Amino acid sequence: MVIGDFSGRSRPDACPGALQVHAAADGGLARVRVPGGRLTASQLRELADAASACGSGVIELTSRANAQVRGLGGEGGFAARMAGAGLLPSATHERIRNILASPLTGCDTRSLLDVSPLVSELDLRLCGTPALAGLPGRFLFALDDGRGDVAWLDPDAGILPVGPGQAALILAGADSGLRVPVGSAVAALLAAAEAFLAEPEVAQARAWRIRELPGCAERVAERVGSALELGRAAPVPTPSTETPAETSAEAPAEALAGREPVGIIEQPGGRVTLGVTVPLGRLTSAQAELLADLASSGEVRLTPWRGVVLPGLTRAEAARAAALLTDAELVVDPASPWTSVTACTGRPGCAKSLADVRADATLAITSFPRTGTLPVHWAGCERRCGRPKGRVADVVATATGYRVDLDGRSLDCVGIEETTAAVTALRGET
Repeated sequence: MVIGDFSGRSRPDACPGALQVHAAADGGLARVRVPGGRLTASQLRELADAASACGSGVIELTSRANAQVRGLGGEGGFAARMAGAGLLPSATHERIRNILASPLTGCDTRSLLDVSPLVSELDLRLCGTPALAGLPGRFLFALDDGRGDVAWLDPDAGILPVGPGQAALILAGADSGLRVPVGSAVAALLAAAEAFLAEPEVAQARAWRIRELPGCAERVAERVGSALELGRAAPVPTPSTETPAETSAEAPAEALAGREPVGIIEQPGGRVTLGVTVPLGRLTSAQAELLADLASSGEVRLTPWRGVVLPGLTRAEAARAAALLTDAELVVDPASPWTSVTACTGRPGCAKSLADVRADATLAITSFPRTGTLPVHWAGCERRCGRPKGRVADVVATATGYRVDLDGRSLDCVGIEETTAAVTALRGET
């Protein structure tokens, strides 16, 4: 289970922001919302510099394409720097700016709709609606460009293009059956958020997500459909995350296997996009500054797979960038084992963790190479924070080592070599 899966809550959402800093075991933790994962090169440089000056010098990428910095002291200054960089446009709404967008939107022929303008519109209107400041910090929006990569990542409210000028309204990670004109997509998303806020349990701080309340998605759909006079259609089936991507027409490998875009992706007009895997989602300040330097288009996109996309490169720029990023220990090879391994914070950052899972995951990959693409998630405790959606081999720390779980089977292990062998066996590899 994931930490955000609990219902019947008795306290307000305490999700961190740039202003509301969480007191972690290794110091203050600030989370910076990055709507659509879009950063300018100068914003990424400022984030990198602030991470070094105010915190641990590492930027952690999240599964919502946001960024967080750990190890902040009590002297402050980090939030002011984020505001100066344009990354904190609203003190009242900063924690609710959770907006996923297809990272490759507008970059290749699989984009049925470039959702970039909708990201900007949604963020602006979201911050401009005073009542929506009351949304829990875990409420999630998603703007899918038609490829099915973010629509199925469990958003509370999202859109998925289904025809010329039409989009499906996604609620609680499933198609509601409502169809909205693309020009009214942002209005529908805001209406869904307002309908969720009207639920009594939300007002009482007992629910943070639509899926936590039985029947809530249906009630929200009814309110939105009535308010905007939307038509209905047969819902698009939610793709099974247990099924290989090539068997599904609705969603590609990025959605079904949790795989991020890695390597060179062709763009119309002769340009290319370079997808970069960030091992365990941790960027050093030096790596972040290098990415900013290589972003010739002036834009860097964070992905919900804790990676980075550099759009609009020439082939020569992409080749040079790939070489420099590899030297900097970032990954541009789609076959790298790093593309299918994630981990929670672990020790020393999390007081609940039983192990330094990031160090152990790194040792497992570098010392005991393996093949296979099934995602593996290393977790320091049973909460399994940061676990990818879908079929995943879980490596969970215990008092005596690790337990490896997959498809209802479990193996208790002692030591990294034994744990890695168990993961290999459960993934059906030899």
